Amino acid sequence: MNARRILVIDTSGTSALVALGETDGTLLTERRWTAGYRHGEELLARIDEMLTTAVVPMVELGGIIVGTGPGAFTGLRVGLATAKALARGLAIPVAGVPTSEALLRAASVAGGFEGKQAVLMLPAGPSDRVVVIAGEAVLLRGGEEPELEVGATLVAVDLAERAPAAALALGATAEAGLAASLLSLGIGPLAAGGEDVARLVPEYVSLPRGVTAQKGEVKWSHDHR
Repeated sequence: MNARRILVIDTSGTSALVALGETDGTLLTERRWTAGYRHGEELLARIDEMLTTAVVPMVELGGIIVGTGPGAFTGLRVGLATAKALARGLAIPVAGVPTSEALLRAASVAGGFEGKQAVLMLPAGPSDRVVVIAGEAVLLRGGEEPELEVGATLVAVDLAERAPAAALALGATAEAGLAASLLSLGIGPLAAGGEDVARLVPEYVSLPRGVTAQKGEVKWSHDHR
């Protein structure tokens, strides 16, 4: 990886982001927007607008960092496919970073739970949720609540009215710092040469009805019924 700019992509949630950073981990600029299910329609346009505004031609990118989830099927597929296609086309390295790890790191950096166990909670469809504890994901069906250790800190993302207010506030803090956190976590793997794009796989919280995970893709939730 050379000293050119680094592109950051995350499409794991309803709020998507693209960002531009330096190889030393400095975040230069970012774009966030509510994507809903329109990731495929908007992602490349958002990248192009950001690079144009920053006066950074795409051919001058030196690497790509992409969030791998957990997240919903549509967004993650679009984000990973775009990152892989750009990396191949530009002949630059790409590195995947678990979005869950980056969110918890962002909340920690902001002082949300230093020295405490951190638990991330995300949606898994309209009624279910998942919690990620020490990198392990557990599905909570319906109204089930997580079993947390005493003193643990809950960080909730994309769960308006489905999580405690304090957890949602920490989730908002985590989302605000997500781009910088992804960049920080991905710089090392990029400097080491990045990853084989064939091994770069998304981690789905759920899949659309009738869709199964392809070989290598991680799916630890359940299909919608």
